[in-house]
Amino acid sequence: MTRVYLEIGPKKVFACSLDWPGWCRIDKGEEAALDRLMDYVPRYRVIAERAGLAFDPGEPEVVARVQGAGTTDFGVPYQVPGLDLEPLPGPEAERQAAVVRAAWESFGETAALSPEELRKGPRGGGRDRSKIVAHVTEAERSYARNIGVRHKPFRSVADRDAMRAELIEVLSRPWEPPATTAWPPRYALRRIAWHVIDHIWEIEDRR
Repeated sequence: MTRVYLEIGPKKVFACSLDWPGWCRIDKGEEAALDRLMDYVPRYRVIAERAGLAFDPGEPEVVARVQGAGTTDFGVPYQVPGLDLEPLPGPEAERQAAVVRAAWESFGETAALSPEELRKGPRGGGRDRSKIVAHVTEAERSYARNIGVRHKPFRSVADRDAMRAELIEVLSRPWEPPATTAWPPRYALRRIAWHVIDHIWEIEDRR
């Protein structure tokens, strides 16, 4: 459970766990990215334990490297590694989906307990809480289309929750290749969880 892949951009590197969706950090260089990933173990543990999972990883094992691009340097783990085409058994899909649910719950609580105006600076610039919440919500609707879940723009929290329920139902299923959607489920779980968790930590760091 310590398998990691590196997405190597022109200037920056993402270190991403293959088995713990959302445990993914960026820095300037491979070793720096791996060190930063380990620095976030205590913060990620909060999410994992909320999902009912024990999280006590050993040293990360780099099992793959993928070529990134400008999107990597911008701060988004964009490339789909070949290992994401591994079969995804039902119990593992359900375990990873539980992390996504825990991330949503933690994000909602963090946003509710944070002021509207957040500290300015490099961690998110000038975007305040409500704009971060809107960004996360709308991004999920876009992400969902990559696994065949399509919803119209949300008019209410109930609309958002309906989309999330369908998203989790799809991502909790066992899966085997070949891929029939833009994102294989392993990548979708990681990308969705990463985006939510990254913004949890942004709000925490800026409030």
